Amino acid sequence: MFGKDGVLKAVGIFGGTFDPVHIGHLRTAVELREHLGLDELHLMPSARPPHREQPGVSAKHRLAMLRLAVGGELQGKGFTASGLVADDRELRREGLSYTVETLAQLRAELGADVALCLCIGMDSLVNLHTWQRWRELSDYAHIVVAARPGWHLPETGPVAQWLAGRSTDDPQLLSQSPSGRVLVEAMTLLPVSATKIREDLAAGSSVRYLVPDAVIQYIHQHGLYKQESS
Repeated sequence: MFGKDGVLKAVGIFGGTFDPVHIGHLRTAVELREHLGLDELHLMPSARPPHREQPGVSAKHRLAMLRLAVGGELQGKGFTASGLVADDRELRREGLSYTVETLAQLRAELGADVALCLCIGMDSLVNLHTWQRWRELSDYAHIVVAARPGWHLPETGPVAQWLAGRSTDDPQLLSQSPSGRVLVEAMTLLPVSATKIREDLAAGSSVRYLVPDAVIQYIHQHGLYKQESS
C-alpha cells in the first residue's frame, strides 16, 4: 500500500506477542491506520519481549497465525488489501526484541522523509522509562498512544518531563515531519484478553468471534495451547 503517487508517506508499527492474535488487536490496528492516514501498518510479533513473560507458542506459529489474520500475503511482499502487514523482522533478529533497534532499522530502510509512527498502549507509555534507550524512540518515530476514553497522561516523573514539548492533539501534524511527536488517540478498545483466550482453548471452550476463523482452524490443526491446561 502506497500513497497516491506510489511513494510511501506514512508507516505505522503495532507490536505485541500476538499469542494468539485476536479481534482486539485487529480492530485497533484498522482504526489506527484509518485515523492516522497510514499507507501501511506493520503488525510486528515480538520474539523475546524484555518486559513480559515469554510467549508459550513458537515465533513460527505466532507469525503464521498473524499472516492468516490479516488476509495472507499479496504479491509475496506481505501487503494486504487492508493495509496491514505481518512483519517478521523482530523474529529474525537474535536477542531480546528492543523497540529502539527496530525503529532504527525501519528508519534506515524508509529514509529520512517518511513519517514513522510507533503505536503503543497507555500502559506502555506510563512505563516507557523502563524501555531500552527510551529517550531515543522519538528520534526515529512519532509515538501514538491508543487510550481508552477518560485517559490521563503522566503528570510527574521522567516520562512526563520527556512529553513536554512533544505532545500534540492533531493527527495531521504527524505527516508534516518524520518523527518527534506524541499523539494520544482515544479509542474504544475491545476488552479481549489473549490470556483468557488461551485459557478457554486449553479448557476446550469456544473462542469463535474472538479469534478469526482461519486462526482457530490453524490452532486446532497444530494442537496449540493445549499444554496450558496443566
